[in-house]
Amino acid sequence: MDLLTMNEILLEEVVIYSVVILFCLIVIFIYLRKQKRDSKKVEAKIVKAKLEGMYEPVSLHPVIDEDSCIRTGACIAACPEHDILGIKDGKATTINASKCIGHGACFHACPTQAITLCIGTEKRGVELPHINLNFETNVNGIYIAGELGGMGLIKNAVEQGRQAVENIVKTLRKTHDATYDLVIIGAGPAGISASLNAKKHNLNFLTLEQDTLGGTVFSFPRQKIVMTSAMELPLYGKVKLFETSKSSLLDLWNSALQKNNITIRENTKVESITPVNGYFSIEIRTGELITAKTVLLTIGRRGTPRKLGVEGEIQEKVAYRLLEPEDINGMNIMIVGGGDSAIESALLLADQNNVTLSYRNEAFNRIKVKNSEKIKDAIISGRVNVLFNTNPLIINKDSVVLSTDKPGEELYIENDLIYIFAGGELPTDFLKKAGINITKKFGEAVLKHEN
Repeated sequence: MDLLTMNEILLEEVVIYSVVILFCLIVIFIYLRKQKRDSKKVEAKIVKAKLEGMYEPVSLHPVIDEDSCIRTGACIAACPEHDILGIKDGKATTINASKCIGHGACFHACPTQAITLCIGTEKRGVELPHINLNFETNVNGIYIAGELGGMGLIKNAVEQGRQAVENIVKTLRKTHDATYDLVIIGAGPAGISASLNAKKHNLNFLTLEQDTLGGTVFSFPRQKIVMTSAMELPLYGKVKLFETSKSSLLDLWNSALQKNNITIRENTKVESITPVNGYFSIEIRTGELITAKTVLLTIGRRGTPRKLGVEGEIQEKVAYRLLEPEDINGMNIMIVGGGDSAIESALLLADQNNVTLSYRNEAFNRIKVKNSEKIKDAIISGRVNVLFNTNPLIINKDSVVLSTDKPGEELYIENDLIYIFAGGELPTDFLKKAGINITKKFGEAVLKHEN
């Protein structure tokens, strides 16, 4: 091979390598440019979220370890909600954290385990009973699962109820002086799952519910769409539900319980839990005493509905939950509140009634995206009359008096029924009486990966 040929070959190689390098540089430039553009979009969303009061979390929410994040975007793709998470400066970050409802999909999807689910923030604490990783409280033998422990989402509550029983089985002594191995208090998602798992492990157990099967879910309006996802029910198998009605979910639970000959004692309110000689004495409101070696609390966080404390609130026309919206027609109805329950109830009643919604703040800032869109449409179309910056002062037989943000100004609204959705109060006295410590969580982990 002569020198000229070698030079030509070298020149060709240089050209090829130069083209490849140039192509790689162009790809990198396009990628970085797109990443910068996307990052600016996320920054703009964060600014908007802060202005709308959606940036700070109000309940369970993801916290990202930036050192572990490799920006795959798996967390964003897995989240069933919208704009909870985004990529900023090459790392995942929260945007509308207050919209997070604790699905935990991001937690499970992250390939580097960079996400922890936390409750509360450094500035705003959330009161929760103290439980360890096995769901046991500071009182040996009393366990907590589901909403009371910070996990309100149906799928998560179902899984916690199952896991809690698994942990109970590991430490339970079969020889004891109590009537039952386990008493489950509460028949919501966690309680139903726990009951099925207790049956699976042949425990001698009893499940008590102060209201009706379904717990908090039962109190939802009949037509309410319950957002959930695939879940594993003990003795039943995998359940794939993504958008299903309250009635369908209750039918499913009834079917699972009946199939396994499990009976829930409904309308049975527990007044107290007292340790006695290595087991627990459980007092029912009727005075009946039940004994159990272990107790699993799967009750809701709300305890009793929070009342407004205004004149006339004790009237029969005042209610704190909406069960049969299809049976209410031609009424002047007021909804008090600005959360998802208030919005959904107003929308369910709007077609066949004259609905006014009173909210103490100047805008809805902690509701689901779909509810936000629907209530905006209802306001524009005139289906729902929303009065921001108002509070009920007096509830009369045929009217409601509202205060406004203007000193001395009052509004008189004709009214037949009033529904109050002001949240609920943690059953603090009940828990403390049982010896359970209640602590305020300031951004503490509820669900994290174990190394």
